[in-house]
Amino acid sequence: MSKLDPSSREFREAGHKLIDRIADYLDGVDRYRVLSNVKPGEIASKFSALPNNEGRPYDALMADFESKIIPGVTHWNHPAFFAYFSITGSQAGILAELLMAALNLNGMLWKTSPAHTELETVTLEWLRKSLGLPDVLFGIINDTASINSFLALAAAREALGFDIRGKGMTGRNLPPLKVYCSEHAHSSFEKGARALGFGASGVELIESDDKFRMRPDALDAAIERDRAAGALPCAVTATLGTTSTASVDPLPEIADIAKREKMWLHVDAAYAGSATVEPSLRWLWKGIESADSIVVNPHKWFFTPIDCSVLYTRKPDMLRQTFSLVPEYLKTTDSAEVNYMDYGIQLGRRFRALKLWMVMEHYGIDRIRSVIRDHVRYAERLASELTKRGDIELLAPQSFSVVVFRKVVRSGNGIDEAASEKISAELLERMNASGRLFVSHTKLKNKYGIRVAIGNGATEWEHVARVLEFV
Repeated sequence: MSKLDPSSREFREAGHKLIDRIADYLDGVDRYRVLSNVKPGEIASKFSALPNNEGRPYDALMADFESKIIPGVTHWNHPAFFAYFSITGSQAGILAELLMAALNLNGMLWKTSPAHTELETVTLEWLRKSLGLPDVLFGIINDTASINSFLALAAAREALGFDIRGKGMTGRNLPPLKVYCSEHAHSSFEKGARALGFGASGVELIESDDKFRMRPDALDAAIERDRAAGALPCAVTATLGTTSTASVDPLPEIADIAKREKMWLHVDAAYAGSATVEPSLRWLWKGIESADSIVVNPHKWFFTPIDCSVLYTRKPDMLRQTFSLVPEYLKTTDSAEVNYMDYGIQLGRRFRALKLWMVMEHYGIDRIRSVIRDHVRYAERLASELTKRGDIELLAPQSFSVVVFRKVVRSGNGIDEAASEKISAELLERMNASGRLFVSHTKLKNKYGIRVAIGNGATEWEHVARVLEFV
């Protein structure tokens, strides 16, 4: 029986062609439709029901990639991708992903690849300093903010002192546990709370103010009401850069409440945290020294290909206490070294630090800052241009690189809400159907809004201006 790859000849030839193909794609990505317009099942119908028995050459596979797969791709690397939050990549990050695949490391223990562990430690120190975060934080890279928020909530639950790790949450007399977040917090916080046994009833969504920020007085009232009913407050999440509007919850006031109530304070800065590489935007961190855990996603606005989400905590011992479980076959004498498997639920760990390191080193902090400044300026300019029109209303203050607006239909002295929603939804569909840009929507105070979030490293003003063409 021959080995899987007899030599590297075919790989070498295909690899050279592939790098050229990727470079051509990145140089010409603007020629593609941003949003794929295929119908459900259309891509799957192009493939046979069974896999190939004999194998096929790389050239044939690349031909299939072009003809069968690319038509069903929504191009997240497109400079006019303005929906959701861009998980923007970069050329340096792509090369790092290639190296990651070649090495195929699993960083369970320090000894399973010392470079894997130590580069993660070094790179997260660089990132922490670049963002202006406190010195005391311990960092770990996981896949997404959803998992990192789950880990933080699990640590918060363990910190209550009920030995939930050992005794569980059922079959004994525990008070109802409560966690709190803004009504505009990311849904992953509530999903994580449900998975951890808090239940839907254990999550309190706190009202926001007219700028879509959590109201501290409403948080206070909810805690007082829950305590009176016999519940125990466990954790609160402050969102610095909400998904719909990039609004910023009042962290100092929330931190004071968390300290008084002895609750774990989690900070979701998955999107906006990267912006603080620009010193003028570090007002975002006011009060951050009180946070027990913080999430920042370099794959959202730090030009690192997905997936790469960072969890910082000032209580790593609690995180380790919550998750560390070392079977005999993973025991080691390298006790002085950190084993990142002890700080989360995943045993297998990809070498994500390599791509974050390569992005930071290749582009340099100054260049990353410059691109982020441009994105914020583009958002400011877009908001300014939109407000010049009598048929446009901004539904939220422009924040960081996010703008939310709608078209309005006036009736007498007021606004026809039903007609405004209809014409705004039609405008969004027309934008996305064109293939020239991709925007998403949200609803704020029951008003339908078109949401533009700028975050791709290749985006220039000409791409953002396409919004104005359609308006």
